[in-house]
Amino acid sequence: MTPWLVVLGIAIGVCAFAWIVSLVTREHSWVDRLWSIVPVVYLWVFAAFAGLQDARLTAMAVLVTLWGARLTFNFARKGGYTGVEDYRWAVLRTRMTPWQFEIFNLLFIVLFQNLLLVLITLPALTAYDNRSPFGGWDAALCLLFLALLVGETIADQQQWNFQSWKKAERAAGREPNPRFLQTGLFRFCRHPNFFFEQAQWWTIFLFGAVAAGSVLQWTVLGPLLLTGLFVGSTFFTESITLSRYPEYAEYRTTTSALVPWWPRRKVKRLPA
Repeated sequence: MTPWLVVLGIAIGVCAFAWIVSLVTREHSWVDRLWSIVPVVYLWVFAAFAGLQDARLTAMAVLVTLWGARLTFNFARKGGYTGVEDYRWAVLRTRMTPWQFEIFNLLFIVLFQNLLLVLITLPALTAYDNRSPFGGWDAALCLLFLALLVGETIADQQQWNFQSWKKAERAAGREPNPRFLQTGLFRFCRHPNFFFEQAQWWTIFLFGAVAAGSVLQWTVLGPLLLTGLFVGSTFFTESITLSRYPEYAEYRTTTSALVPWWPRRKVKRLPA
């Protein structure tokens, strides 16, 4: 038995569970609830097969565990484990017939997303097949991962604080102004949490590259697909935001989408 076969077996079980439960409950956020859990399991499978004796694999597993703990906490406090469905699936259901959405559920929500969760953890397979001493590059990647983790934690907390204030304003009968977050890390990037999330998995890829001695690894497919997913998700999410808040268009013209950068100056429009 090899670690990747164990990971594959777990992934097949997760797919079957998520699909069957979505059919029974008619609710389609089960993969979202498992998103922060199964990659942690996969990393520890590789570390365990190395007898917990490979420092690089153990470090990767610990870092991904910290990532999973943070994401699980943030998802839980937003009600993700209490039957709250991703609002994007509700929007998509209005654009599809029931049978079309169920095909989308099986192929994209269940199968593709679970395949992606396997792929982003497979740099651990590269590290497993190319075991070598833990070195300076590994230590630097650990520090980089932790810095990115702190960045994502700050971004999520800023969004949480803003949404809590917004809820309180509406409870008091006042219309929140502004209606979406534009300060803190969100001054430099419209989706800083997306940026930090992707960057952490690119860092995991680099652990495998360091172990193999080259960045030319097929496991780059994982972070590449993850980046593509986030780019697509950004366009879709922002289309929904624009339909709710027309002023979001101006925010888009001054603020970078995913990569943090200094905001551009607002363009002054001349009177007609």
